[in-house]
Amino acid sequence: MCSADIEIEDLLPHRNGMLLIDEIIEVDDNKAVTAAIVSKEWPFFDGNAVNPLVLIELVAQTAGIANIWGIIKKQGKDSKNNGWLVGIKQSRFSVDAISLNQRIITYVENKFEYENYRHIAGSAKIGAD
Repeated sequence: MCSADIEIEDLLPHRNGMLLIDEIIEVDDNKAVTAAIVSKEWPFFDGNAVNPLVLIELVAQTAGIANIWGIIKKQGKDSKNNGWLVGIKQSRFSVDAISLNQRIITYVENKFEYENYRHIAGSAKIGAD
């Protein structure tokens, strides 16, 4: 929970197996830090581990939290929150698979904003990786 009356579900439309964020560590209008624990319900789970492509979704959800947080602060909790179309300019992965129960910390920051367009930089860490 990020404040007494706003929960993760208020900030993201995702539910069930697609809501990957478990905890909001830090959030403001420009950046967010979240934590997630890998589970077998996640997308890309192959019976043993999760494909690291899921890290792109973690960055997108964390960015959504930061940006919807700003909208809710300006327009109220009941403001309409539309989904995003996300394009990936660059990504690098340092792992081939992510084991179950790993804790992933995701960091995002808005680098550039113009109207409804945002350039977001993000990273996800599992321990030192």
